[in-house]
Amino acid sequence: MNNAIKQMLARYECRTLREHEQALREILQEITLVGLWRGKFFEHAAFYGGTALRIFFDLDRFSEDLDFTLLTPNPDWTWKPYAQAVQNELSSFGFDVSFEEKAKKDQTAIKSAFLKTPTVQELLKIGVHSDLVKGIHSESLIRIKVEIDTDPPMKYSCEQKFLSQPVPVSVRCVDEKCLFVCKMRAALFRAWKSRVKGRDWYDAVWFIRKKIPLDLSLFSKLSGEKVPLTRATFLKLAKERIDQLDVSAAMNDIIHFVRDQEAIKRTWSKKFFHHWIDQIQTIP
Repeated sequence: MNNAIKQMLARYECRTLREHEQALREILQEITLVGLWRGKFFEHAAFYGGTALRIFFDLDRFSEDLDFTLLTPNPDWTWKPYAQAVQNELSSFGFDVSFEEKAKKDQTAIKSAFLKTPTVQELLKIGVHSDLVKGIHSESLIRIKVEIDTDPPMKYSCEQKFLSQPVPVSVRCVDEKCLFVCKMRAALFRAWKSRVKGRDWYDAVWFIRKKIPLDLSLFSKLSGEKVPLTRATFLKLAKERIDQLDVSAAMNDIIHFVRDQEAIKRTWSKKFFHHWIDQIQTIP
């Protein structure tokens, strides 16, 4: 096993097969960021979403996908120029991963691709015992969705963050203030078919606990409000959404991404979210 991968694995105390898979996914995500950096991707785009929060802002949960936004709208943008750089980087660390852009019937501003690799093969590479992977289907794949917004709804403030492993490179990230605005908008307005995205609510509470203020001007702009919300109108809106929230569905979404599952099961309720939304700090 590559020494850099050994060092990355040392950060985790994996107790279950799921935790081994999550650690492997996160390692693949970070190597992908290095590959994108080598391809000069971050000259045109910025990293945001839950995985950006996890890797660069110490969010205490695992995350599945890699989300980016272009700095300047470009409807003709494609993942193709970066696929080889990402695959080469992953290969240099011993991982056999494909990078495939997803063809869509309906053209949207979101351009998607998938990283795919055989689950059993890669878990064995990082030292997971063969007995532990016996229950995994031989054709099972680890899939990491990679998405970029080619027509961002606003100009985000960005900052330079630095990846320490496996290679110390710089990554342009949407800054914490804008990430909170994006996450709060997702919690309140995201349409996720019949599935509630509990991860959005978890992250929103995480921001509130960190005492990061919510910029109401930015939130209003991103949400399409004609008039900027005041603190009172925001709280009214948020509490209405909480009253409509299917808390059980939200818990089912988040539960496998956190270590302390008992804390979620025993504390999440509408009263819990009302409490934290009352604690939110805002700026006009």
